[in-house]
Amino acid sequence: MSCLKRICWFSFLFLFTLSGHVVAATNEGDAWSPTPPRLSFIDGEVSYWRAGAEDWARARPNLALAEGDALYAGRDANFEVQFGSRSYIRADEDSQLSLLELAEHRIQFKLTSGLVSFDMRSLVVGDSVEVSTPDAVFVIRNPGYYRVEVNNQDTHFITRRGGEATVITADGRTLSIYPSEDIVVTSGRPVKVATYAAPAPDAWDRWNDARSDRSAESISARYLPPGIYGAEELDHYGRWRVVPSYGSVWIPHGVGADWVPYSTGSWVWDPYYEWTWVDDAPWGWAPFHYGRWVYIDGFWAWAPGPVVRRPVYSPALVAFMVRGHDVSVRVSVGLPGLWWVALSWGEPVLPWWVPRYRGHPYWGGWGGPRIVNNVVIRQTTVIKVGDIHYHNARLPRAILTVPADKFGREPVRATVENRYRHTDFAPVRGELPVKPARVSLSGGAPKGVQPPREILTRPVVSIRAPREREQAQPWKDEAPRVRTQARPETRYVIPPMRRSEETRTMSRPPFGAEAGPERDPLPPSPRYGEVKRSVPPPVTVRSQAEARERETVRSQTATREPVTERREARPVARPAPPATVTPPTGRSPASGDAPPQRATRSEAAPQRGENRQDGKERSLPGQPASQTYKGRDRERRDAR
Repeated sequence: MSCLKRICWFSFLFLFTLSGHVVAATNEGDAWSPTPPRLSFIDGEVSYWRAGAEDWARARPNLALAEGDALYAGRDANFEVQFGSRSYIRADEDSQLSLLELAEHRIQFKLTSGLVSFDMRSLVVGDSVEVSTPDAVFVIRNPGYYRVEVNNQDTHFITRRGGEATVITADGRTLSIYPSEDIVVTSGRPVKVATYAAPAPDAWDRWNDARSDRSAESISARYLPPGIYGAEELDHYGRWRVVPSYGSVWIPHGVGADWVPYSTGSWVWDPYYEWTWVDDAPWGWAPFHYGRWVYIDGFWAWAPGPVVRRPVYSPALVAFMVRGHDVSVRVSVGLPGLWWVALSWGEPVLPWWVPRYRGHPYWGGWGGPRIVNNVVIRQTTVIKVGDIHYHNARLPRAILTVPADKFGREPVRATVENRYRHTDFAPVRGELPVKPARVSLSGGAPKGVQPPREILTRPVVSIRAPREREQAQPWKDEAPRVRTQARPETRYVIPPMRRSEETRTMSRPPFGAEAGPERDPLPPSPRYGEVKRSVPPPVTVRSQAEARERETVRSQTATREPVTERREARPVARPAPPATVTPPTGRSPASGDAPPQRATRSEAAPQRGENRQDGKERSLPGQPASQTYKGRDRERRDAR
């Protein structure tokens, strides 16, 4: 009898496990998952195209790029893409750049027109960046500054800051590129390659240096692992605090009292990660793809958790939920059929992407405790997925929803769910019940500027054929509403392999015949004492805001005086800080120094006092996290 009971018990447990209600915590292991390049900055008309889309769409910051994506900067426009912790691509007007391949140790881009800079302050040993152009492919394996300019008849490749590379021409020649060189590749048969000394940096180069310098000095980087992008934006749009339960947390400025995470943005269909959140906020990258959101004393705060060796990107860190079994009916009549809520401290995500993770609690890249239903669990703990209840779902206004027929088809202006209790919902296990359409590839973004056809169809050189990937296309049977020339028609020219006897390997290109004047060397570096006496103290955003507040208080408390005396009492305008301290964020002109970019109200860094309730400024929870050492000046005086 005991044997029969044992058989029945194991049979019941086996069937119950197969039903998907009971699973063990997923062992994430060390499997590599791609961190997509981030579209981090846009100035002017910038558009992008994704395979399967009906047309080019208007690009937006925080877009996660996928293989095959193409970007185009229109007239008087430029953009920036971050693809490493200290690696950036910046493109000027009339530039068309595509992401061809994103592999574990290699990333490949295609440039068919325009001016693009690859500013890489760091590059992992063994990794490479490949740039395919119409007449040659450039392979970069070292940090440095690389400027690529593709014109109608030639391509310029300039190295700075110790950069070195290799160029492989369309006819199979392999040549080495050394620091401070200007390589000119001219179209023809055969392709002509010549080397010159790199010209002096111009306004474009100085603008690139200024942006990278500012990013390298981010205060928020001290709280994040190196692999998380977007630290600089956190400096300008929020404050770091230290709270006992969560350690260092970041609290955004400039959001309303009724704001909740994942409420303003778009759900965009990604070929690899499927449904991906693109937030509207300028700082909306790191807080929506890493860490967790916690609610402290009336404030939403982003908690990155303990620093880990290798952060893991997620398309969104939310819990998708359904109510009942009427999802298909709700989709047809436009009723809410899918809800979501931001994950709280230590809670797992149930992946809807990557088949091996679907339906299993997943903590990839999370370094803090693993928590389910407010209980800390171990990796081997068996979890009943259907009974998971999320902490933030209990908060008022935290559960969000949109009509199911609008999900992924237009920008999200989510509706707060206040009709049902959090216990009325069940988490979604596996694929989401909402299928994408072609318009989901852009999240319903409006139509963008399209590059000229001659740019789209221009062939490039590549040292490998593009990878063929089986990507899910749920809209395959959906006929496009319009037919355009949006798809880049590119021919790949594969040069001969290096082992071929016909391949001619040259150690260095010959010196060019169209040589201009000799470049003068830079002046000697100044002594520290000279710099210390000549450079004014930096003017920060906080000091500017505090000065404005002091002037406001002074003007409000001042007594009425004659007009002439009032004029004399006006404060003298503070001089603008040097470009190395607060570099401009807009586009650089063709010559001269870059003018400061005028920011709109939504783009400007928020000032102190925006977190208000009933007209009074609220005190942030916890203690300040970014305080400096107060004894440094005293120690310097003593050392003298």
